[in-house]
Amino acid sequence: MASSMIHIAVANELNKTLKKDRKSFLIGSIAPDIAKQVGLNKKASHFQETNESLPDLDKFLSLYKNDLNDDFVLGYYVHLYTDYLWFKYFEPDFYQNGVIYKLDGTKEVVEKSKKRDYFYNDYTNLNIKLIDEYNLDLSIFYEEIPKFKNIIKEIPMDKIKVIVDQAGIIIENSKENKPYLFDMKIINKFINTSTEYILSNLKDIGVI
Repeated sequence: MASSMIHIAVANELNKTLKKDRKSFLIGSIAPDIAKQVGLNKKASHFQETNESLPDLDKFLSLYKNDLNDDFVLGYYVHLYTDYLWFKYFEPDFYQNGVIYKLDGTKEVVEKSKKRDYFYNDYTNLNIKLIDEYNLDLSIFYEEIPKFKNIIKEIPMDKIKVIVDQAGIIIENSKENKPYLFDMKIINKFINTSTEYILSNLKDIGVI
C-alpha cells in the first residue's frame, strides 16, 4: 500500500480543489491504516476480499456514498482509492513474480513477505522530500484531535488517536537516504495521476 506520507500528499493536493476541513480530511486519509496499529486485519478497514485483493470501492460506496459530505469519510474514501491505484497500476512496475526491480537497474528475488521491507525503507527515505516538495503542514498531527462522527464501522473510531500519533512518529523518524526503488519523479507522477483520477471519480459519483 502507499505510505502514510503519500496518502497525505494526495489528500493535500486534492484539497486545493475540494476545500474541505483540512484536519478532518487528512486524518480521514490515513484512518484505514489504523487496523495494523491496533492488531486488526486490514481486510475490513480496506474493504478487501483477501489481504492481496484490491480495495472494493463499490462496496464502500454502497455503504457510505451518502456520507461523503463528511470530510473524514471523504478522506477515508480517498485513501482506499489511492491504494487501489497503487496496487493496480503502480506497484507492479517494481515487484512482479517474486522479483524486485530496483532503481539502479538491478533485480533481486524477494519473497512476498519480505517485499514490504523494501517498500517501507523507501517510504521512510522519501518522507522528507515529500514534506518539502509538497510544502506539507503537518502541525495537525501534533494538535488536539477533533471529535468525529461514528460513521465508519470498519475501524475502531475511538482509537483514531493511535493512527494520528503514529503519523507523528513517522514524521519524526524520517531520514534522507538513497532509495532502492523510488525516486521523486516516480512518486510525483503517482501523486499527480492519483489526484486527477480521484477528482474525476468524485465528479462522476456526484460528490463535486
